[in-house]
Amino acid sequence: QPMNKFIISKLVHNASTSVRTSYRAFGAASSNNSVHKLMPKIRQFVEENAKICQPDNIHVCDGSEEENAALVNQLLNIGMLKKLPKYENCYIARTDPADVARVESKTYICTSDKRETVPILKDGIGQQLGNWMSISEMETELGKRFPGCMKGRTMYVIPFSMGPVGSPLSKIGIQLTDSAYVVASMRIMTRMGQNVLEQLGQDDFVKCLHSVGQPLPLKSASKYVWPCNPAATIVSHFPDRNMIASFGSGYGGNSLLGKKCFALRIASSIAKREGWLAEHMLILGITNPQGVKKYIAAAFPSACGKTNLAMMLPSLPGWKIECVGDDIAWMKFDSEGRLRAINPEAGFFGVAPGTSMATNPNAMKTIERNTIFTNVAETSDGGFYWEGLEDQISDDTECIDWLGNKWNRNMNTKAAHPNSRFCTPSSQCPIMDPDWESTTGVPIDAILFGGRRPITVPLVYESFSWQHGIFVGASMRSEATAAAEHKGKEVMNDPFAMRPFLGYNFGRYLDHWLSMQDKPNAKMPKIFHVNWFRKRDNEFLWPGFGENSRVLEWIFRRTDGEDIAEARPIGYVPKPNSINTDGLQGVNMEELMSTPRDEWLQETIDVEKYFDEQVADDLPLFIKQELDNLRVRLH
Repeated sequence: QPMNKFIISKLVHNASTSVRTSYRAFGAASSNNSVHKLMPKIRQFVEENAKICQPDNIHVCDGSEEENAALVNQLLNIGMLKKLPKYENCYIARTDPADVARVESKTYICTSDKRETVPILKDGIGQQLGNWMSISEMETELGKRFPGCMKGRTMYVIPFSMGPVGSPLSKIGIQLTDSAYVVASMRIMTRMGQNVLEQLGQDDFVKCLHSVGQPLPLKSASKYVWPCNPAATIVSHFPDRNMIASFGSGYGGNSLLGKKCFALRIASSIAKREGWLAEHMLILGITNPQGVKKYIAAAFPSACGKTNLAMMLPSLPGWKIECVGDDIAWMKFDSEGRLRAINPEAGFFGVAPGTSMATNPNAMKTIERNTIFTNVAETSDGGFYWEGLEDQISDDTECIDWLGNKWNRNMNTKAAHPNSRFCTPSSQCPIMDPDWESTTGVPIDAILFGGRRPITVPLVYESFSWQHGIFVGASMRSEATAAAEHKGKEVMNDPFAMRPFLGYNFGRYLDHWLSMQDKPNAKMPKIFHVNWFRKRDNEFLWPGFGENSRVLEWIFRRTDGEDIAEARPIGYVPKPNSINTDGLQGVNMEELMSTPRDEWLQETIDVEKYFDEQVADDLPLFIKQELDNLRVRLH
């Protein structure tokens, strides 16, 4: 099968066969970056796409400081970045207001057989667990978009490693993009540059093609400096070809293709074939006062506190939390049967609003230098601002909001977009785990699932078994957040927090998780569900943030088998007084731990309806059995 079948078969004969490959005026980027010196597979990928996209120049990125300085300078000159002089080497970008989040409705997995990607649903039911398009149909769509799309621009060739360079758990990609903002961001979010090319040699790689979809000169003037083409945006994945093609959006999740596109959608498909797990999970290390350390992975939907938990400052004396990663975990059983995890990323792409010294002091310390902020507000003294930092400015402090308008705290509009972001190097976090870049990964003792559940779900409970834990993950629901284009506060099913990121059929994904217990000598992590967001009269019942360490302490002790849990129909919940509440005022633990029978019976009805509609005939028998067992226990 040709490397880029859609490109070769559909497009090349339509495209100009000449491209001016110049390697000029880029600081350190001189002739040593020549396309002609690339390994044959990479060179073929670059040249085929250059023939189609027709960039004015091609630049092979080496990841150097000099190269980055030249790129940032270029972005400053055209107004896509603005320096924030209050901090060291920090910049702000404002996007077109039509390009502010992942576009789930325009994101597709393309396979020959639809059922490989999504369950076959009854007529009239909308697909929620991924969007499928046939390979030929997507080839046609890409053929309408990519020819000539980079005219007037430079094609950047980004060699990047997801995971530490050289780790047996890591994977390498090559991204082609016409966005210097993407290059600067990928340099933070991945290990990128010449050393990756050397590691790759002649091996295969994940092929990533991205364009903002705005060839120069522009056909019509835009009031925004940010180039994008929202009307034609499409994000496509070809698991059988290990390939991603994204067009029309410059925003993070749609354009930094190492992130959700590669590290979750394509990687989950690779993991299925190779027998490991690629998951939307943070990884943290937790050490008790006696110096015993364990690692926990946790899956929460976007904007549900993953970053805050991964960087937590624990309120319990003597306990220590260290961060391995805040968003993605690749996990594989080792020869001794331990599930080991790496964070494939090298940076944090965190939601800014709500981040403050009160909620996440470690994140605030991380982002004070070498950070790109997108769609946050800017203070008159050259600092950043967003909702949650109200105590940092006075009522009359002049700001420029994310839309570029004057703003102060007396106005009714938001200063920062709800999905505004910071893109910052992980290495700057003051509590990064010493083994966060270990090539063998860290051993996982517990897996947490969670979401925003105002009612019904207790603060914490433990599954009865690995199989029951998979059912708990499959049944996850959460209030919708701003990280994608959904509106409002409806409670949505988000199984495993992977609903927008599945690379293949969810029924087969559940079977794949179950198969993990068949690994030789497998020592299965315990599985828990947490809910920091329970409410009464619209007030949170639990203080959250650093106080969540009290829940982690209970989980830590349960992984040692301590007798501090009691069985209820939904799973094991903490025995009374087994969670340390010393110094906590006004917290009603009895209500937080309550599992109202009627609400849980309704939960079984809602979950069954969801499984019936969305997973249909692909729902594994063991999930049906777990649902039936829960219903029996509730009765």
